[in-house]
Amino acid sequence: MAQRNEIAAVYVAAVIQGLALVTFPAASTVFTSPQHYGLSSTEYGSMFVPQAITAISASLLGAGLIRRLGIKRIYLLGLTANLVSMALLFLSQFFISDARVAYSMLLLATTSLGIGFGLTVPALNTFTAAFFPQKIDSAVLVLNALLGLGTVLAPVFVAVFIGLGIWWGLPVLAVVLLLALLLFSLSLPLRAGTNKTAQSQQGKTALPARFWIFAAFALLYGICETMNGNWASLYMTQRLGASTTFASLALTIFWGTVTAGRILFAAIGRWFPEYRTYQGLPLLVAVAFVFVAFIPKSDPFLGILAFGLAGLGCSALLPLTISSGQKELTAIAASVPGGLIAFYQMGYGIAAFGVGPLQQKAGLSLATIFGSAAIVALVMSALSFVVTRHLDMSASGLQPQTKRNPIRPSTAKEKIL
Repeated sequence: MAQRNEIAAVYVAAVIQGLALVTFPAASTVFTSPQHYGLSSTEYGSMFVPQAITAISASLLGAGLIRRLGIKRIYLLGLTANLVSMALLFLSQFFISDARVAYSMLLLATTSLGIGFGLTVPALNTFTAAFFPQKIDSAVLVLNALLGLGTVLAPVFVAVFIGLGIWWGLPVLAVVLLLALLLFSLSLPLRAGTNKTAQSQQGKTALPARFWIFAAFALLYGICETMNGNWASLYMTQRLGASTTFASLALTIFWGTVTAGRILFAAIGRWFPEYRTYQGLPLLVAVAFVFVAFIPKSDPFLGILAFGLAGLGCSALLPLTISSGQKELTAIAASVPGGLIAFYQMGYGIAAFGVGPLQQKAGLSLATIFGSAAIVALVMSALSFVVTRHLDMSASGLQPQTKRNPIRPSTAKEKIL
């Protein structure tokens, strides 16, 4: 019964974390509206820089902090940081008349959100791997699908609350949910075998070369996901002339197909090899970027379709990167989620901040920037074959890095493997 409650807490935390994470991008039209905060594209993008920096730092320090403080405390600290972020976002609206103070509060809010994300998400992935050691890939996909469910709900709630004239309703809702989850989690043991994992890695272990391949893939993925997740709404309103409701719908469709794809690929993993999914999805992302770049200005419906395609392409890539890294890099398994989340956040920071200067200083349109992002997706596609090389060879009946006695004949079991 205790473990069921732990699993429930972890899965609910994933939904709420997704909700908090996308609250800022979902409210992009509020931040850039002259009637509210009146931020420029560069100011809006810069708002996410402290989030990326603190998320990277928290993710990288996570494994060491878990050894010192325990994974439950790190998880609770992450939830608390998320709560502080949402509270600051709510309070910032009362200081809009003083642009510097309001913007400073927004920066503090994204800073706190970065800490929360950087501590919570690796902990959730570690919990999930410990709860379901025999099916890590599918379990991590389900976890990230639930995180994706939260990202789907954020733009829906924003659209509803904006319609009601209370855009700040979402951060208030997030604060209430986080408080309830914190109170529920305090009574749970929340260890589930993770202590042994952490203790076995107390000694300093050098990062193997293969880790950097996974890390590079996570960074490129972060760029691709953030181009859609942070800039889809503004692309819809600025480039395609869509209404705020349509912009929220496009973002909802993007995160909706991300979530649906994670569920789909977890369900068909028994029949469709996961390495094929991993190799094929980056190409779909590249196609989606090109599609977005060439949408006629007067057709926001095509924009919704294009962002839905991009979401499907992004869907399973990050969770499969984390689960594959944990299974392959067993010597540093407990550090893999945090390390890869850190590199994902580096990509997040590049895309979240980089678009504003490219628009305002380099004079590039959003359409051109989206089209150029297809190059990043193609590089990610090429790298996917390197990441999945071992899985690919295993499926072909080969066993890389395995020593055999040339004199002893292979057994039937070895031939099957």
